[in-house]
Amino acid sequence: MTAKQHQIPASGWKGIVLYWRNDLIAAFSVALVGLPLALGIAIASGVAPMSGIIAAVVGGVVTTFFRGGHIAINGPAAGLIAVVLAAITSMEDGSGRGINYMLAAVVISGIIQVLLGISRLGKLANAFPSSVIHGMLAAIGIIILSKQLHVAIGTDTDATTTIAILFDVLRKLPHLNPFITIISLISLLLLTFHSRISYKLFHVLPAPVWVLIIAVPFVFMFNFLEPHAATFLGKVYQLGPQLLIDIPDNPLDAILFPDFSKINTPAFWLSVFSITLIGSLETLAIAKAIDKLDPYQRITNSNKDLIGNGLATVVCGCIGGLPIIPVIARSSVNIQNNAKTKWSNLYHGLFILLFVLLLAPLIQKVPLAALAAILVYTGYKLAAPRVFKQAYEQGIEQLLFLSATVIITLYTDLLWGIFGGIALTLLVHILLSRLPVDLFFKMTFRSDHPLANLGNGQYKLSINGVANFLSLLKIDKQLQLIPVDQKVEINLSDARLVDLTIQERLIDFVRRYNDAGGIAHIIGLERHIASTNHPLSLKSKMGPVPIKLTPRQERFAKLAKENDWQYEPQGDRETSYLREFQFFETRPIELKSNIITGHNPIHQVNWMISDITFDEGALMATEVYNTTVEIVYLPQDIPRFILEKEQLFDKLFDRVMEFSGQRDIDFQLFTKFSKKFLLKGEDEVAIRSFFTPELIEFLEQEDIYHIESNREALLLFKYLRPAKVDEVTKMLAFSERLLSAAF
Repeated sequence: MTAKQHQIPASGWKGIVLYWRNDLIAAFSVALVGLPLALGIAIASGVAPMSGIIAAVVGGVVTTFFRGGHIAINGPAAGLIAVVLAAITSMEDGSGRGINYMLAAVVISGIIQVLLGISRLGKLANAFPSSVIHGMLAAIGIIILSKQLHVAIGTDTDATTTIAILFDVLRKLPHLNPFITIISLISLLLLTFHSRISYKLFHVLPAPVWVLIIAVPFVFMFNFLEPHAATFLGKVYQLGPQLLIDIPDNPLDAILFPDFSKINTPAFWLSVFSITLIGSLETLAIAKAIDKLDPYQRITNSNKDLIGNGLATVVCGCIGGLPIIPVIARSSVNIQNNAKTKWSNLYHGLFILLFVLLLAPLIQKVPLAALAAILVYTGYKLAAPRVFKQAYEQGIEQLLFLSATVIITLYTDLLWGIFGGIALTLLVHILLSRLPVDLFFKMTFRSDHPLANLGNGQYKLSINGVANFLSLLKIDKQLQLIPVDQKVEINLSDARLVDLTIQERLIDFVRRYNDAGGIAHIIGLERHIASTNHPLSLKSKMGPVPIKLTPRQERFAKLAKENDWQYEPQGDRETSYLREFQFFETRPIELKSNIITGHNPIHQVNWMISDITFDEGALMATEVYNTTVEIVYLPQDIPRFILEKEQLFDKLFDRVMEFSGQRDIDFQLFTKFSKKFLLKGEDEVAIRSFFTPELIEFLEQEDIYHIESNREALLLFKYLRPAKVDEVTKMLAFSERLLSAAF
């Protein structure tokens, strides 16, 4: 279902009345995730656990009324751990008031963010190359990982650089505390395999909550409640309450106040600049990522978002909380649990406050090792090998930009890492454009990008010169001049160089423009070359691009030729039709390739098979999946529905989800079908009419596929991996038999 087909949920007070049930359920799930993350982020940032709770509550309550986002969750984020910790360390003077000085820097940073938003300067964040931003996040992940690994195994380190701290983990392995390590290992296993466990009952509670539930019994087993020594393999280890979360019985005791006495020092203003820059970049980057997940395709007002997060950051700094930004992991949970409006953010903050007030005695029995495991997992996700693999697939130069940002950051700090990554990006762009330095910058900043009205509702935007991240604001201004509901051609034929950041923006524009009812497409990259076949790889104008098929693609080409089908290995960028299916509404599609199209003469329908690479979540919460899907264009309209495998305990889970209006449609006369499949859809009467006894009996005897209808077409797939050639032929045969049984 496209954004145009959706009825966008009402906002404001009307949204509370209409969607309170959806938002309340989603907020409860988000709060369950947010509570352990808030505690862990605070501890990793070098502050008291309650600082994270304060930030989560303020992020939920304050930003809801001022921000520019629609479905985001605001609160403390792992991405700011490094800058907060650096601020405390750089301003600590032996008085023990480093945290208070940091809070003062947070207050000033929040004020600056508000001023940036009021001045409408939020768009400046677009002038940073995408690979450098991802490199910054990967470096943050490694920093978190290096520090929290020591907590997870019960060791400490005197090292001062991230690389040295990581090597210290290996050196300290013989001295690990087994009583702490066992909790961390079990927690990490649970976090790793939670998403791979298919039983829906297990997903009623998010993975971080299961970590806490499973970790608490170890506290009693090892008696962390009292200081004592325990022996393992002849070695003595100290155990006690120091290994547990320390929160006060009275939350008001956690309030701290800022100290501005360092305001005249360079360290203070460097901390302010770091918190402001990193916080603003993450705020705007995450907002764009969340917009891609929003099934209603609403767009965040970046300037208003800076104002809302800035105000909340000021409040947090005044009472002892961490800086506020949108948080992708919790926002993904919010969307996946069918939240509709911004009020879910408010409910999530209130739920966290309620949890702390009611569950403080239980929270005090959570081992620090469990939170360390959550942060180790978070750090790994930010810097996982797939991050570097994805950059390499987009081009060797993108891997270079990302890796350089990471390396410079690890040996210096985040600011030097960002500026170093930008400098290297510009250097490579100059070399690939084969232009003198002065001409390169002239073609970047002074090139015109004319928008021509061709008449009859047709427009042409010609992008010339060097189209890279530095020219994005100028190109973006031209895109905003294009009227809605027109035919638009974006021509890149005369562009000397087109980088990934520009291509991401253009593709996002085309997707949103087409979803809104217009027709936009990109041409002119045929005579540009790139280091890979990835659609987003950096393009420089030199000549036609040779295409080399992989062995799998050669088999597909042979299969298509034998059956008189059409085959396109590189595919295209048009994926809006896939978002008409609920499965892809909140799963951004990164790549579509290996497209095979054909015609079914028996039923007089067309079909298409393609490989799809999509994300579950985004940024630090992302999981990347690959699958092969078939789209069958139906001869007549049918009701919308989703049919998938039913798992053990799904019935109990569905009883819970019925509260939000979702239920499994069972057929009493066909118990085998109802036990085998989970069938859902809005129009139950029409669905029951469509699923005739003949169709049900057919499905009872067949292999299980994910089958989804958007009225006009069917989406089918079986595995979350690319299909083999024989699996493609089996899927085609299945769809033919399915059509025979259904029509």
